[in-house]
Parts: sequence; structure tokens; C-alpha cells
Amino acid sequence: MAHSATPHTTHTTPTMKTPSTRQEPGPNATGTGRHPTDTPPRRVVIVTGAGTGIGRAAARAFAAEGARVLAVGRRAEPLAETAADAEGDGEIVPYTADITADDAPSNLVRHAIETYGRLDVLVNNAAIVGTGALGSFTKEAMAAQLATNLVAPVLLTQEAVPHLERTGGVVVNISTSIGQRGWPGNAVYAATKTGLELLTRSWAVELAPRGVRVVAVAPGAIETPIALHQGLPEEQRAALRAWQIAHTPMGRIGRPEEVAWAITHLAAPSASFVTGVILPVDGGAVVG
Repeated sequence: MAHSATPHTTHTTPTMKTPSTRQEPGPNATGTGRHPTDTPPRRVVIVTGAGTGIGRAAARAFAAEGARVLAVGRRAEPLAETAADAEGDGEIVPYTADITADDAPSNLVRHAIETYGRLDVLVNNAAIVGTGALGSFTKEAMAAQLATNLVAPVLLTQEAVPHLERTGGVVVNISTSIGQRGWPGNAVYAATKTGLELLTRSWAVELAPRGVRVVAVAPGAIETPIALHQGLPEEQRAALRAWQIAHTPMGRIGRPEEVAWAITHLAAPSASFVTGVILPVDGGAVVG
């Protein structure tokens, strides 16, 4: 079983024991760091939107590999569930925060460094889906989507990069494969995710000289509570699922664990020459 450490919230000080804050040199560091025969340090991973769905599966997958994972979300109870059922030799630490808050990016990254002394992977997964056709949008609803889906990943990545540079780390952005096609009724959401894909490509070029890789995973129709969170009634959710299956060549809905597999493999040290890629995990929906 992975270890479930004491949860952290933005309002309380965590009771867990804090190890040394000295960062261990990563692949790009110079000088006399670890001896080559020493055991490699455990990776430290931040996953936003880790309370359910893809974020939960990704947090557990990294923990199963032995990583220390900060599972970030707005609600403490789902985060506790994410940590409780984890497997492997890693650890999952629930961290309750609204990533759109002004001080959230700096506080989150600072907590990771003060607690573990390093940061290896940042997974920008948290997102808000808002449906609506042109003519129904409000400034407030669009602002919420933009703040969570686009602005927060920019500011969080900006805070994380200096530490990722020290470890030869990776940023994994979660977009959507459906956003690569027309998506009536979800245009604003798709636009935010398309913007995140452009950031992925741009950052990959910008950060390559600093030894930081940037990749993206673009899920298709995945079994998550996203439609439930939208408040869609059961009949509408069933119709949406039927439409998704009809437009997926593999003829089924994907599982969060299948997306987590792609996230962990793109973030793996063995993928060291992969950057700027956007990998669809969609059962062939984009090409079908």
C-alpha cells in the first residue's frame, strides 16, 4: 500500500514530519551530487484536480511507481479517498487548495520544496467544463473556465520551472482530443484546452535549453464524473455517452487508468527525448 500522509489545507499547517529542504541534484545539475551508485531519489509529483477521474488515477499511478505525490483539489474528502486506496511504495499527500487563488501557485510549489526538497513532475489536470451555445455565455462563467483551465496552469508552471530545471523535470498538461475538432456546445472549454496545447508546444521549445520537457495528453471520452459535475440529468448523460461511443472507433468509453498510463510514461525518465508532443488517448476519436 502507498502511504497516505497527513492532508494539507491552505488554512492549516501540515502535521507531517518535514525532511531536509536541500534539493538533490537532478540530471542537469553540476558539481558533486549523489554518488553514481547511490539509490536515485524518489520523484516528487504535483497533480492538480486529483480528487476524481484522471487526476486521481494519475496520482495513484505515480505513487505505485514509488513517487511522492501532492494530490491537489478543492475538496478534502475526495482527495482523502484518492490517497486511501493507493497502492505501491509511494505516498500521496492530499493538498486542499483552489488553484485559481492569487497565492495558490506559489504556496503549492513552496510546500512541495519545503516538504520534499525537490520537484520532478507537474501535471496540470484541473479543469472546469461549461456547456452552452453561442448566445448563452456570461462573462462570469467564461472567466471561471479560463482561470482554472488556462491561467492557473500558466502561473503554476511558472512557479515550478526553476525547481524542475534542477531535476530535469517534466510538465504534463491535460488537454482534450475532442478540442481538435469542432465541438458545438462546449466551444469555450475546447478553446481553453486548445490554448493549453499551444502552450505545450511553445514551452517545449522555450524550456528545452533548460532541460525541462513539456508534453500533453489529450483524452477522449473517459469514464469520469465530469458530466455529473456539470449537473446533467441522467437521461442527458446517457445520450452523451451514446454519442461519445458512436464517435469512438474502438466503440467504448476509456478508463482514467488508461490516461494515467500515458501520463506516467510520458513523464518517465526513459522518455527523455520526448517533448512538445500531444498524445491523444481517445480510442481513435480524432482520426476516426
